[in-house]
Amino acid sequence: MAPKVLVSDKLSETAVQIFRDRGIDVDFLPDVGKDKDKLKEIIGQYDGLAIRSATKVTPSLLEAATNLKVIGRAGIGTDNVDKEAASKKGVIVMNTPFGNMITTAEHAIAMMFAVARQIPEASASTHAGKWEKSKFMGVELTGKTLGVIGAGNIGGIVCDRARGLKMKVIAYDPFLGEDKAKEMGVEKVELDDILTRSDFITLHVPLTDTTRNILSRENLEKTKKGVRIINCARGGLVDEVALADLLTSGHVAGAAFDVFSEEPAKENSLFNLPNVVCTPHLGAATTEAQENVALQVAEQMSNYLVDGAVENALNMPSMTAEEAKVMGPWVKLAGHLGSFIGQMTDEPIKAINILYDGVVATMNLPALNSGVVAGIMKRANPDVNMVSAPVIAKERGIKISTTNQDKSGVFAGYIKVTVVTDKRERSVAGTVFSDGKPRFIQIKGINIDAEVGAHMLYTTNEDVPGIIGTLGQTMGANGVNIANFTLGRAAAGGEAIALLYVDNPLKPEVLEQLTATGMFQQVKPLEFDVA
Repeated sequence: MAPKVLVSDKLSETAVQIFRDRGIDVDFLPDVGKDKDKLKEIIGQYDGLAIRSATKVTPSLLEAATNLKVIGRAGIGTDNVDKEAASKKGVIVMNTPFGNMITTAEHAIAMMFAVARQIPEASASTHAGKWEKSKFMGVELTGKTLGVIGAGNIGGIVCDRARGLKMKVIAYDPFLGEDKAKEMGVEKVELDDILTRSDFITLHVPLTDTTRNILSRENLEKTKKGVRIINCARGGLVDEVALADLLTSGHVAGAAFDVFSEEPAKENSLFNLPNVVCTPHLGAATTEAQENVALQVAEQMSNYLVDGAVENALNMPSMTAEEAKVMGPWVKLAGHLGSFIGQMTDEPIKAINILYDGVVATMNLPALNSGVVAGIMKRANPDVNMVSAPVIAKERGIKISTTNQDKSGVFAGYIKVTVVTDKRERSVAGTVFSDGKPRFIQIKGINIDAEVGAHMLYTTNEDVPGIIGTLGQTMGANGVNIANFTLGRAAAGGEAIALLYVDNPLKPEVLEQLTATGMFQQVKPLEFDVA
C-alpha cells in the first residue's frame, strides 16, 4: 500500500505534486489544520503530515496519529510541534532550516532602511496630502556602525549585505571564531561593545534562556544615544516596555520590529510611537521563500517515506534505515557527550576533536559527528539539528577533526570528544553497554562509570573526606532524590569529580548551598534529552 500524506496547511500545488510523482497518496486539505477536532478525527489514516505554522501538533493529536511516521514543517520554526511527544511516539520531525534565510535577512535590511529614513511615516503623511518634507530628516547608513547580535546563517547574510552598504560591521556571537570573523570582514566583539558603539543594532539569535531579554532595560540604557534597533528574529529578545520608554525619552532614535513577545500582537508598548516600524512577522513572507520551503519539505518527506532517507530531522540523525538499527544508541551517546561539553563551555570554541575507538569506528561517522556537534551547539541554539549543526560550526570557523582507531581498551568501542578554546581543552568519553544505554566513562581524563540521566549534577573538588557526606546531606535536606552517584579521582588527594543523576531539576538554592561550603571548585547542573 502506498504511503499516505496529509497536507493540513497551505502548500503550493507544485509541492503537492512532488508527493504524487513519488507514488505517495496525498490529501490536500489546507484548512483542516485550523480545525483541531477534525484533524484529530482523520489523522490516524496518514503516514506523513506536512504543515506550516497553523497546524498544532499536540500530544493529544499524536495519540490519535496511530500510523504517523513523519511530520514535515515547511519552514524553520517548530514551536507548533511537541517534539518530545513526537519522539516518544517514534515520529520524525523535519523542518527546512535554510529555505528562508535570504528572505529574512533582506527584511532586516529593509527595516533598517525604513527606520533610518522614516519611510512609513513619511509615506502616510504624503498620502494625507501634507507634504512635510522638513519633518522627516533621516540618516545615512554609509559609514555607520552596525552591531549584529548573532552571526549565524541569517546574521551572516545581514553582515555581508551591510558591508556592501559601506557600513562598519561589528558582531557578537559566542560561536564566532576570530578567523571566521576576518573572513566575513567583520569585527568580533563582546556584547558591551555592541551596546556602546553601534549606530544600528540588529538581532539574529534564537530565543533561549541565554538570549531571552538580551536587550534588557539595563543593556538598552548602555546603548549609544541615537541608536536604532531592528528585531526580525524572535519576540522576547528585547524588553519592549523599556525600549518604549527609551524611545519616548529620545535616547533611542528609532526601532523596527517584525516579531513581538506576544503574537499575534494586537497591543504592544511599541505601537504608535514615533519612528517605530512594525510588521506582522513577515521575515519569511516572500513568494520565493514560501515556495522554497514547501518544495523542500515535500522532497524530504518523500525521500523518507519511499527510501528511508532522513534529512533535516530535529529528533534523529540523517542516516539510512539500515544504519539506524545499529547506530541508534551510539547516536544518542554522541549527542550526550556533545551536550555535556556544550553545557560546560561558555567561551568560543575553536575546534572539536572526536575520537572513535573499536566497533564504533566503522559506523557512519558523519552522522555521529553531527550528533556530537548538534549536542554541543544546542545550548546556544535549540533549533539546531544534526544536518544544520556542521554547517553552523563551519560558518563560525570551528574546526572539526575525526580520528578512528582499532579497539584499544577494555570497551568494545567508545567515543571521546575534546573541545579546544583559547583558554582550555575539555574532554569527555562514553560508551554503549550491552543493554543499549549510553554511559559516561571518562571526564577530564578521570575514569568513571555513570548512567546518563535527564537531570544531573557535576562537581569538581580536591579528594578530601566529607565530599560524599556534604553532597548527600545537601540533597537530602532539599528533598532531592539521587538515582545514581558516581565518583572519580585522578589520584589520592588530587583532583576529583562527582556526577549525580537526580530525579528532578536542581533548584538554585541547592547549588548555592553546595558552593557556600567552600568544598567545590565547580558546581554545575546538567540537563540531557534522554527521550
